[in-house]
Amino acid sequence: MRVVLKRSQGEVFRSTERFRALAAGRRFGKTYLALVELCRAAWGEGRLAWYVTTTYKQAKRIAWKPLKEMTRQYWAAKPNETDLRIELTCGGTICLRGADNYDSLRGDGLDFLVLDEYASIAPAAWSEVLRPALADKQGRALFIGTPQGHNHFHELVERAATLPDWKAFQYTTAQGGNVTLQELESAAQELDERTYRQEFEASFENLGVGRAYHAFDSAQNVRKLRFDGRVSLSWTLDFNMNPFCSVLAQVGNGMIYVLDEMILPDSNTLAACEELLSRTQKWAGGLPLAIDVYGDATGEQHRTSASRTDWQIVKEFFGRYKDRFHASFHVPSANPTVKDRINCVNAKLRNHAGQSRLLIDPRCKHLIKDFEQVSWKSDPRGNTLADLDKSDPMRTHVSDAVGYLIAREFPMREIRGERSGPMIC
Repeated sequence: MRVVLKRSQGEVFRSTERFRALAAGRRFGKTYLALVELCRAAWGEGRLAWYVTTTYKQAKRIAWKPLKEMTRQYWAAKPNETDLRIELTCGGTICLRGADNYDSLRGDGLDFLVLDEYASIAPAAWSEVLRPALADKQGRALFIGTPQGHNHFHELVERAATLPDWKAFQYTTAQGGNVTLQELESAAQELDERTYRQEFEASFENLGVGRAYHAFDSAQNVRKLRFDGRVSLSWTLDFNMNPFCSVLAQVGNGMIYVLDEMILPDSNTLAACEELLSRTQKWAGGLPLAIDVYGDATGEQHRTSASRTDWQIVKEFFGRYKDRFHASFHVPSANPTVKDRINCVNAKLRNHAGQSRLLIDPRCKHLIKDFEQVSWKSDPRGNTLADLDKSDPMRTHVSDAVGYLIAREFPMREIRGERSGPMIC
């Protein structure tokens, strides 16, 4: 089997250290390199190599098809589709495993182990189960992944740079050679600076620590705005009852202009609709006002005290005022994750290219306070959680409303522009 790898991948492949840690940007070619390593490690009678990632389902989705294609001419028998096991003609075996139930991985002695997306695998899976599995055969291990803050993967990469028989590697997406420069430039305009550094430059960033909207800068993002009658109005809602928060904005040419906020204490959806009618009176012309409506997908759920959903109330309101509004609805079936939504907002506040594409009128005092004060939640031990601190009842709701609009119109997307990757012959 002759292997052809990109230069940076070859540096990892040729390293002789027993334990190696590779932190690399998205689409570097980490998983392909891992499969090549598995084939090398399993080449021999009785040898056993495992690929382990977050779950069985993920292992199958990411690695099973390319592994079968890579090893097809060396199958000793048809691969086991249930156990994700391939027996090779040389007498070796490659298996794919999930680390979500890592106690079930006990028992087998391993010659080689890959832990893919190690930042998302419980550290105990390595220390309590997989490290002992390497002991009797003096097996080797390769940890790979994209950084996810200062967690156990970050600690392992730092330790690997100092311990004997360990080595750490860190490469950007560009160094992998699989993604075009044009695609990286496009991503730099879509992502905020810290997210871009993490995802494409393999930098360990604490994205989930401290201020959620770290990209906000009042000097760059706050300025006096005026309604543009040539552009449709956007109304985006968060259905919290106290306060009930919504925002009036306009979207055009990749920019979001937040013109006003509506913060209604101890209120409800119908009252917010009536407030909209009042606030937009000054913009009314001879024709119905074009308005794009966004918001919280959970508004489709019945509340315990109501027979109609929030969105039914909103749609009925616009049905009564067809002479005033021409409404279009842009509500997803489910909300994006909190982190994805906030990443989208940060990317508009300031992207990696240094551009600010979210402007806020100074009258939006609560939204500005949210961007200045909303932080990530921590557990009693001080560990950061993947949710926002909602201890202040006035915070998070109006910025959530803005986030629903931005995540709908400018969502996080899969990377494009990938060049052909490494080959195995």
